[in-house]
Amino acid sequence: MHEKQGLIGNALVDMYAKCGQPTKAQEAFDQLLNRDVVSWTTLIAGYVEQDHGIKALDYFEQMQHEGVLPNPVTFVCILKACGIIGEIVKGQEIHAKVFKEGLIESSIVVGSAVVDMYAKCGWLKKAQEVFDTLETRDIIAWNSLISGYAQQNYGSEALTYFAKMQLDGVSPNAITFISSLKACGSIRFIDMGQKIHAEINRQGLLHDSCIGNALIDMH
Repeated sequence: MHEKQGLIGNALVDMYAKCGQPTKAQEAFDQLLNRDVVSWTTLIAGYVEQDHGIKALDYFEQMQHEGVLPNPVTFVCILKACGIIGEIVKGQEIHAKVFKEGLIESSIVVGSAVVDMYAKCGWLKKAQEVFDTLETRDIIAWNSLISGYAQQNYGSEALTYFAKMQLDGVSPNAITFISSLKACGSIRFIDMGQKIHAEINRQGLLHDSCIGNALIDMH
């Protein structure tokens, strides 16, 4: 019976979190008799999705204080939280933990989250170092690095990794195109910008308002 109540409780926390109501999710969480790693991670993820990085970090600390060990999903969420608020010290601490547990090698999602955290904190050299150690790189890892360089106005580096990504057999998505267009604009590389524009048109992505805005900004 307790197990069934726990499943229902976790489902409520998850539902409110995914509906963008972290306060309601927290209320449901507070009523749980037994909080496992799924409960805590669901609540933390809800705050992260609403860009409440500080709240997410607070609950991460409480979770460990109550003796609940984080799992790979928890680590991914908390790395995102660190990136949101630029909390590089905590981010480095989490990086050290996931490295020690071998999660960077075994989990492509965790490895990509570490790259993303460093890129969002502006530590591009460290982001690239971690990226270079990844045995498998997904679109998130590539986008994190390309976006990081573009946001810091290193247009040439962003476009270099945009080209390398495609050579590696990874197809760009809307986020990749937006970052690459920003990179083209920053270094006034109109030829590449037009090629990207043509590829966006070929993929039927011109209806995306964010891509449309990026094209206008680039031109």
